[in-house]
This record gives sequence, C-alpha cells and structure tokens, in this order.
Amino acid sequence: MCVLFTFSHFCVRICASMETTGILYIVATPIGNLSDISARALEIFGSVDLILCEDTRVTANLLTRYNLKKETKSYHHHSTDAVIGEIIEFLSSGKNLAYVSDAGTPGISDPGNILISKVREALPACQIIPIPGASAVISALSISGFPTDKFLFLGFPPHKKGRKSFFEEVAHAEYTVVFYESNHRIKKCISELGEILEPHRQIVICRELTKKFETTYAGTIEQVKAMNISEKGEFVVVVRGKR
Repeated sequence: MCVLFTFSHFCVRICASMETTGILYIVATPIGNLSDISARALEIFGSVDLILCEDTRVTANLLTRYNLKKETKSYHHHSTDAVIGEIIEFLSSGKNLAYVSDAGTPGISDPGNILISKVREALPACQIIPIPGASAVISALSISGFPTDKFLFLGFPPHKKGRKSFFEEVAHAEYTVVFYESNHRIKKCISELGEILEPHRQIVICRELTKKFETTYAGTIEQVKAMNISEKGEFVVVVRGKR
C-alpha cells in the first residue's frame, strides 16, 4: 500500500509494510566526558545504516574516539521538510537509523521531538527505541539535594520578551525547577533571580558538567550572587521550590 504524506510544500510517497520499516533509535550521547557513552549506544552506532546528527562534526569526534566508521547525515533545528521526508523514506525502505544531538538525550530542548512526531505520523509501524544515557537536566538534579519526586523543566529562558514572566514562574513554583542558561546571560540570570526570589531560597548552578572545568555553585540566592561565577561554558540552574 502506498500513502502520500505532505510536509508543508514537500510530498513523500511511502510504500512500506510493517516488515520492511526500519527502526529509529534515539541515542543519548555524553554531555562532555566522552567516556560516558554507553556500551549499548556504541553497539547501536555499529549496527545502523545511518546516523542523524545535530552537527556531523561533533558526532565525528565521538565516532573517531571509538574507531567507528559510519555514514552520517545532518538533522537539526533548521532542517527542512524535505530532509524529514528523506529520513522517512530511509526508514520506509527498511533502513535503521540512529539520531543523536550534540550532547545529552535527544528531544530535550532539541528538535528530535519534531522528527519523532513526523515519523509516527507517516510510519505508525516504525519502532522508535530510546537508548538512554547522559542528560544535563538529570545530572544537575541528582547533585542538587533538592526534592526531585516532582520537578519542573523549563528549557532556556527567553532572551527578551517573556523573560520576566519566565522568572516569575520559577519563583512561584511549588516544586524544584531546572532550566538551562547560556554563558552570555548567566550573570543577568542570577541578578534576575536575586530580584524575585526570597533571600533564603536555595539554588544550584552547574557549569560544564562532566568536563575538565566542571564547577558547582550552591547556596542561597544571596550567597550565589556573591560568588565569582565564570561566564564560560554551559550552565544548568536548579532552584528549590517553595515547598
């Protein structure tokens, strides 16, 4: 049976049965230390026909570290519907694919969720299998010491419009909140938190998790404001909830 799927102005005709549809593996990769890759992830890389990458150059470094030679294809936030159509055609022909982001678990503040949604729509029989591993969100939560039976993940704060309401949501949250922040705005972020949080509210800022210059800053918002926090690297911010 053939089905025609339309993505914006791009159409792809899928002629596939359940027996020929390939598997899409969503593979977590290290967030810094390349030794954090799992044995299962490496096994999947060796077995698939193609690896979809947020940035092929970043993935090439990982593959080279483990002496793996595999064809790669770029898929990222700016990929067109035509690229998604090509990926669906790969799967419909029975080829197995792995998708990786530059670091961590794909689909978390990452365009992988869009790809997965399109694949599920076009190929309901396609198996989509998670290969778990590193996640900056979970890593930061695990060392925060804050309650994590319930928590709120908010991605990145807006650059301008909506930024104030973002931090108001953080301040009023009953449960632990975790979010990312860029190195260009980390000091602005701390200042904004200082203006809206109670002085005793505790926060943890994780910088460059698993990397050479990994640093954790912890204390009340007033204590953290007084710390000399480097503006280099990648940051995860954890704020204790009001409870």
